[in-house]
Amino acid sequence: MRIDILTIFPEMFTSILNTSILKRAIEKKEVSIFIHNIRDYTKDKHKKVDDYSFSKGAGMVMTIQPVADLIEKLKAERNYDEIIYTTPDANLYDQKTANTFSLCNNLMILCGHYKGIDQRIRDHYITKEISIGSYVITGGELAAAVIADSIVRLLPGVLSDETSALTDSFQDNLLSPPVYTRPADYKGWKVPDVLLSGNDKKIDEWKLKKAKELTKKLRPDLLDE
Repeated sequence: MRIDILTIFPEMFTSILNTSILKRAIEKKEVSIFIHNIRDYTKDKHKKVDDYSFSKGAGMVMTIQPVADLIEKLKAERNYDEIIYTTPDANLYDQKTANTFSLCNNLMILCGHYKGIDQRIRDHYITKEISIGSYVITGGELAAAVIADSIVRLLPGVLSDETSALTDSFQDNLLSPPVYTRPADYKGWKVPDVLLSGNDKKIDEWKLKKAKELTKKLRPDLLDE
């Protein structure tokens, strides 16, 4: 898989791509992630990539020229399954979408900034708009990192135990059940007996029961789905 991330703050990805699962996936060549600085494509001599809004509202808008030129360059080099734009005014990201993205070969992620990006970019280039939550953050870089991480960990060969991702929260519209490890007794706080029983059937039944209870309590909307 290849992921191209378009941003005006490429330095934000330095530590993210050199840590944990993403670093491991890149080293194992399960994924290639390329960071592109949008400022490198602006024709403004001051490397400016924003301007005022014609609507006279507060906040600046990312200009169309550098973004369009960069997208056109990348599209000329390969076909993209999706061109994603990170923005709060979009559908909420979920595990189902991450699963779908993990089956793609080439993805492009455009990081939003300022008050937003010139709408013509969204109209003519973007194929999928993603929000990671009902709140606003300074820029789309953190959202892009979240999306990339959620996709890459699903790729075969990335996690040491490939079944781990299949039992994560949301994979079956349930939150994950509680988990425990050694010691079995800490300050009198004991691990449930069933988990120490060695009876796989009873353990699976307990896990499903707890997952349903937790989902009903915290995310009943998932059960409706």
